[in-house]
Amino acid sequence: MTPFSFTGKFLIIIGLIIVIIGLILTFGPKIPYIGRLPGDIYYKKDNFVFYFPLATSIIVSIILSLILYLFFRR
Repeated sequence: MTPFSFTGKFLIIIGLIIVIIGLILTFGPKIPYIGRLPGDIYYKKDNFVFYFPLATSIIVSIILSLILYLFFRR
C-alpha cells in the first residue's frame, strides 16, 4: 500500500463527513425527533436553559462507528 493510498482514503472520508454535515445543517430541522429523543436532557428554569442531547449523541456515534467499520475493515 502506497502512502498516497492512505491519503486518498483520508481525503475521501473528510469529504464525506463535510457532505454529511452539510446535509444535516440543510435538512436537519425537517428530520423528526433528531435532538428531541427520549434520553436527551433538557432543563429550563427562568432565564437558564441547559440542553444535552445524550440519546442523539449515542445514536450518531453508533451510526458513525458502523460506517467507519465498514470503510476500514480489511
